[in-house]
Amino acid sequence: MAENLSAEIGPDKTLLLVDDDEAFLKRLAKAMEKRGFSVETAGSVAAGRAIATARPPAYAVVDLRLGDGNGLEVVEVLRNKRPDSRIVVLTGYGAIATAVAAVKIGATDYLSKPADADDVTNALLAREEELPPPPENPMSADRVRWEHIQRVYELCDRNVSETARRLNMHRRTLQRILAKRSPK
Repeated sequence: MAENLSAEIGPDKTLLLVDDDEAFLKRLAKAMEKRGFSVETAGSVAAGRAIATARPPAYAVVDLRLGDGNGLEVVEVLRNKRPDSRIVVLTGYGAIATAVAAVKIGATDYLSKPADADDVTNALLAREEELPPPPENPMSADRVRWEHIQRVYELCDRNVSETARRLNMHRRTLQRILAKRSPK
């Protein structure tokens, strides 16, 4: 399968992966190298911007939320340095507003985590006029709800009362949800 994809990748196989989840970054880098890409990784906005400035790649996969800022900063630098690059924005917190912002800044596509290497490859190699196929294992509605609650909880500095108020739910209900494992 990797041989077929390398024909579609084109002559410039450079790929920048930017994510602060080190384990995920290593797994994705290895999988993308097997698919024929020449991978360079960065674990922060600063490192991603430096690579995008010095060696702008043909392809990029950028996490939206990074420890030192917003991945859209890397997308902006890359779009300015190399307008023809194909950029996919990844995030664990899928939201329409951030998807619109990512595409306006210049991202080619937007994927919610957990996205596997096939989803990423399909998004990177999709032609402008065609949409990539839908993911094989999209997040369930329960998982999307749980991710949203977790995001608001983190934004409220893990304050249960404030999170419950912002989500317009009872504090005890929120506590029960937070005590459970994440749905699949």
